Amino acid sequence: MFVRIFALMTLPVAACAQVGQGPANASFTPAFENQTRAPALPDTAVETEVFATGLDRPWGIDALPSGQFLVTEIGGTMRVINADGSVSGPIGGLPEVATGGQGGLLDVNVSPEFARDRTVFWTYAKDVSGGTVTAAASGQLQGDGRLTEVTDIFVQTPAVRGGRHFGSRVVPMPDGTVVVTTGDRGAGDSGDLVQDITSTHGKVVRVNRDGSAAAGNPFVGRDGNDLIWSLGHRNIQGAALDADNDLWTVEHGPRGGDELNRPQAGMNYGWPVVSYGINYGGSDVSDGAARAEGFAEPVYYWDPVIAPSGMTFYDGAYGPWQGDLLIASLNPGGLVRLDLEDGRVVGEERLLGDLGRLRDVEVLPDGAILVIGDSGNAVRVTPQ
Repeated sequence: MFVRIFALMTLPVAACAQVGQGPANASFTPAFENQTRAPALPDTAVETEVFATGLDRPWGIDALPSGQFLVTEIGGTMRVINADGSVSGPIGGLPEVATGGQGGLLDVNVSPEFARDRTVFWTYAKDVSGGTVTAAASGQLQGDGRLTEVTDIFVQTPAVRGGRHFGSRVVPMPDGTVVVTTGDRGAGDSGDLVQDITSTHGKVVRVNRDGSAAAGNPFVGRDGNDLIWSLGHRNIQGAALDADNDLWTVEHGPRGGDELNRPQAGMNYGWPVVSYGINYGGSDVSDGAARAEGFAEPVYYWDPVIAPSGMTFYDGAYGPWQGDLLIASLNPGGLVRLDLEDGRVVGEERLLGDLGRLRDVEVLPDGAILVIGDSGNAVRVTPQ
């Protein structure tokens, strides 16, 4: 049963001023127009209703063809949210999850052919010899609420100690491969493993469903880890496909410098050599450069940060949002909407700040969206 908690009605404003966000931490000049602080979009009137309650630190959500949703809880539990908002007991068959710090059960994504193959993909923190890693696994969801044929399809290397910056999103691709995003494991600007082409720290990796290297990865047959798609990422916590099935990612910067990227094969996105942010203590990142030859520019960056999490492209019935990117925010919280034209950001809107720290967002068939966050609620949001 839905519980209506508020209706936010706002009047449109001219899309000329920037989104109010406070002073930047760094004084870098963007590389091109609207690479940061794009014009503010007209405010959207929305209605919100609590759809499901009682979730314990939900992290990822994805829709099942039945109208239900799979949701992960960082403490190691996966559940089903039913179409009426009721929440199932824990799904059985998950591997052991390492919890602590930012680690735990992370993203979940359903196979595009789920009705035929019953396959589910998820990412999680895993204890191995030498420390903890980000791992991705797959399994078949049975009607009795169990996962069977569970197997890891990716295990980050090398293992390190510590509980930060696991990433991580998992995206099944139309060509049958699977993309997994990873973080730098909190190494900061001394994180040599992010630029190391033999490690899978701070990378987008692309694997076949059996975990083998996907054809077309840039290091197949060359020096380097043949699972890598792109490198130089700090902590990717959002990934989504656009209408053309191109992959986009969003990652945490340090103090400033959160980035939106469209990762290309073999491209290096700079961390920790270059960054549009500064270290938390106020010092420069590495040599204090925002960009340098050989490193790809982010499509967009934020300073101050939005602390991005899950994201999706809107393909619902509400026309003004069609094709826009919706990004869950942890700080300051709420939802960030980006209007894109020809691969560039032309406008930004901040919504749902009253909902606090949001972790993931899902578009519903009727044009509404569903967001989950640290409050433990799944909230249905309907643009008016």
